Amino acid sequence: MTLPVALGPMLLSLMVVAPKPAADLTVGPGGHFATITAALAAAQPGDRVLVRAGTYREATLVVRTPRVTVQGEGWPVLDGQGAREVLVIAADDVTVRGLVATNTGVSNLEDRAGIRAKDVRNCVIEHNRLRDNLWGIYLQRSADCVVRDNDIEAHGERQTTSGNGIHLWYSPGARIERNHIRGHRDGIYFEFSQHGVTRDNVSERSQRYGLHFMFSDSCSYVHNTFRENTSGVAVMYSRGVVISGNRFERSWGSAAYGLLLKDISGGEISSNTFDRNSTGLFVEGSSRLEVRGNTFTQNGWAAKVLADADENRFTGNRFSGNAFDVTTNSRSANSTFDGNWWDAYAGYDLNKDGVGDTAFHPVRLFALVVEQHPAALLLLRSPLVAVLDAAERVLPVLTPETLVDHHPLMRPPR
Repeated sequence: MTLPVALGPMLLSLMVVAPKPAADLTVGPGGHFATITAALAAAQPGDRVLVRAGTYREATLVVRTPRVTVQGEGWPVLDGQGAREVLVIAADDVTVRGLVATNTGVSNLEDRAGIRAKDVRNCVIEHNRLRDNLWGIYLQRSADCVVRDNDIEAHGERQTTSGNGIHLWYSPGARIERNHIRGHRDGIYFEFSQHGVTRDNVSERSQRYGLHFMFSDSCSYVHNTFRENTSGVAVMYSRGVVISGNRFERSWGSAAYGLLLKDISGGEISSNTFDRNSTGLFVEGSSRLEVRGNTFTQNGWAAKVLADADENRFTGNRFSGNAFDVTTNSRSANSTFDGNWWDAYAGYDLNKDGVGDTAFHPVRLFALVVEQHPAALLLLRSPLVAVLDAAERVLPVLTPETLVDHHPLMRPPR
């Protein structure tokens, strides 16, 4: 039967062409391609480029096809030969896993990365090893990407010749999870990257900060460990930040902090451990922070809260074994402490409600002296300091009236 002429084009427009089945494009010994470059050029959306074990020295690899997976078998090594970036993701919905990206070399003109995502969405970079690159993983204007389970290490000797382990620039909605980063300038760096989640990472032995972020609102940092970083962790110029369940450990030095907060507005600092840092928590120019349920132990200064830090509230925290529990730079401090546990508290609880019947002044007079004259720290263990502390407990006229805990706990909080 012959169809009417008018129905022909209509039926053709309703025909559905079956998509091409996804293919595996194998690179390496016995594979379909000798080079990764050739396999990427042939890849169609949905294909998987399988890279077999070996060392590949090619020009910078660029993934330009969306929904492609580049997967290593047996940890193939992609070597930048000290001269170039290794791999660039330049299409949406790309996954890169199981690769060793190494040896970008140092450049003063290029921010060379082991793996870079540029102007894309929904990339996944997982289970890779990044070794001795200027920058490890770099997200550049890329949204809603996932970076997880990567092992990132560098051995730069100076900050000026080192980049960051995981670097985000204008990349909102990122999830940074379960990575291990060490030896870079900053372990993890956020800039202009809102609504990100950084969870369960270990960042250690950074030349500067284990975590450094600026201008990145509404981000959360949960259950990470930051250890032995030269300057600790710095959080700056952001709003609505949640920092919870992290460990800040062993950052020692005249300018080292477990966690430095500068110009942070509104946020939660909860259930973290600050252990053996020169300064556990440093708060400057920040306001309306809830600092609760944290443990400060064996730090030089547990918390430095400057006078320009407004309306911050410290509750349910534990202070133990610190040289100084709290210090400030002015008697007009505007933050409050209420319901914390202090190992230095020597008060009593007659009604047995678990709250001390007398207030505790956590700012020692000698701490104020050291703030004005740092060299006086040499007298920390001297009898003179003990006399000053005793006199201030009897007649607390010089320490800030606002930094007083009127309901100190008799037992450490759980």
